[in-house]
Amino acid sequence: MKDTLVPGIEHTFRYTVAREKTVPHLFPESGIFRTMPQVLATGYFVGLVEWACMEAMAPHLADGEGSVGGMIQLTHTSPTPPGMEVTIRVKCLAVDGRRTLWEFEASDERDPIGRGKHERFTVNWEQFGRKLREKMAD
Repeated sequence: MKDTLVPGIEHTFRYTVAREKTVPHLFPESGIFRTMPQVLATGYFVGLVEWACMEAMAPHLADGEGSVGGMIQLTHTSPTPPGMEVTIRVKCLAVDGRRTLWEFEASDERDPIGRGKHERFTVNWEQFGRKLREKMAD
């Protein structure tokens, strides 16, 4: 991790909601999910927050590094239909070794849709892969 990853870094991320990212598509094998409205699924919203933070971190990581999520605290307060654009603004609150803490606010073209905090950990992909292979071998 480069020393340029510091509190105060901000990033804006935009995504147009695809039909495949709505609630019925989250777990299509679930009859309950399949009958729900076609709006951005909270599970995919979590992924968008992670994506936004990963993009914010990318210029500050060394070769062979990436990040993984450790915690998310999220409110999802308004539905977003397919075709509508979501904007997520993230800001780094803290850097503590490999751990970073981010706050975010999200809105669609009409309303705020959520906010929260997200924790990420910088990892070396080679070491991460080695630990994963060991776990799978057990």
